[in-house]
Amino acid sequence: MLVADNITKKFSGVTALDRVCLELHEGKVNAILGENGAGKSTLMKILSGVDNDYEGQIVWHAKPTRFQNTKEAQQAGIAIIHQELNLIPYLSITENIFLGQEILTKWGTLHKRRMRDQATVLLQKLRLDIDPATPVQELKVGQQQLVEIAKALLLEPKVIIMDEPTSAITDQEVETLFGIIEELRADNKTIVYISHKLDELFRIADRYIVLRDGKSIESGNIQGMTHDQLIQKMVGREIFIPPPKIILNNQENVLEINGLSLKKPNHKESFILSDISFHLKKGEVLGIFGLMGAGRTELLETIFGLHPTRATGQMYLNGEALHLKSSVEAVRAGLALVPEDRKRDGIVPGMTVSQNISLASLGEQVEKNGFLSNQAESQLAEKYIQELGVKTSSSQQLIKNLSGGNQQKVILGKWLATHPKVLLLDEPTRGIDIHAKSEIYKLILKLAASGLGIIMVSSELPEIFAVSDRVLVLAEGKLTLEMLTQNATEDILLKAAIPKVLQN
Repeated sequence: MLVADNITKKFSGVTALDRVCLELHEGKVNAILGENGAGKSTLMKILSGVDNDYEGQIVWHAKPTRFQNTKEAQQAGIAIIHQELNLIPYLSITENIFLGQEILTKWGTLHKRRMRDQATVLLQKLRLDIDPATPVQELKVGQQQLVEIAKALLLEPKVIIMDEPTSAITDQEVETLFGIIEELRADNKTIVYISHKLDELFRIADRYIVLRDGKSIESGNIQGMTHDQLIQKMVGREIFIPPPKIILNNQENVLEINGLSLKKPNHKESFILSDISFHLKKGEVLGIFGLMGAGRTELLETIFGLHPTRATGQMYLNGEALHLKSSVEAVRAGLALVPEDRKRDGIVPGMTVSQNISLASLGEQVEKNGFLSNQAESQLAEKYIQELGVKTSSSQQLIKNLSGGNQQKVILGKWLATHPKVLLLDEPTRGIDIHAKSEIYKLILKLAASGLGIIMVSSELPEIFAVSDRVLVLAEGKLTLEMLTQNATEDILLKAAIPKVLQN
């Protein structure tokens, strides 16, 4: 169906793709594997017409071609569903699906009825029972993902590229997506599926294509392969995850939370969090597990002072009462928050690595006589680039050009530069590859060994078991379990995470 022949792409002298070759087979799910920074997204942008400045050639239906833009690729039959959703929140589902593909009446006005009817058919095909007039901002993330797929299917593509399609959706929505992929495969569509979740690939993929360091390494049928074999091909080295430590009972508490509650924004009598109490010891990694909507992110945000008018309860840092009215006060007190959505809340894409690292420390560390010192800022950045092993051509490279794992390290560096007493991590390895995860785990354990108290929210149980000493479980805003990780099992944690109504 489609062949990439010796594709090479460079950014500012850095080679992102180095003579990459691959074949996409018709009627198959072709899984693209590789670490962050391996070149997967860059290659997909070339195949879908987003980027036309490259060496080598694309062979489409046995004919060499070069798509000048996404419109040409779409007209040829290639659609891409990006990891970052490209929907306009204030427009309806129908308006988003037909954006740029509007149906007009003979008078040149929008044919709203035909567009609504077609949108309804597409939503039914995707098992999304929602009025197409609904504004996208009212949808859950998983539902927005299905709207993105509907946009792609409107064009009746021959090749559909899915970049991390399950990174932000529930298990039930994943099952729906897999059912849709099965139907597309039965219709002889070519699916390109990018994911770091190997379990998914063994369920849904027919073939694998491995990229490493911008080069094509190997491809073949996924049947008969093992997890370890694929990981070895992806990283070219063994991945080691250190076992969790055992916290001694005589360590001091660095943080105490008593009776913490958080009201919903528009419901005075309803709560997102209800009467939560726990403690964190110096040098401890405290894991927080729960299903979507359990209140995990809101708990970290509340501790960080982001909801002062809706929160009640007491917090103590090193035995002293905290009365935070803003996140600025939280940083001054010694708290740091690495957010779940790094691209929206963690980085400033148009700034350099150096500027991003210094953002939370614009004071004595990088000022000289009241002015920002470029030299001091660069020195601060270089310190954390070295300590955290950030892979970048220089501290002056734009952070948006770094891989997800390296962006996450920069965010960690930004907060470590504030010398925090407590580090709050919200899904610290979301959307990054297995080797980058291993490096982040090692960093977390190293920081804890230095005496830093760490609270880590994760929806991945293997991650909880890999690095946490104790685990708390939330369900519907309530604390349902607290125990040592070494005594926990997946069954115990999942049972505590399921709301009582569902259990009954």
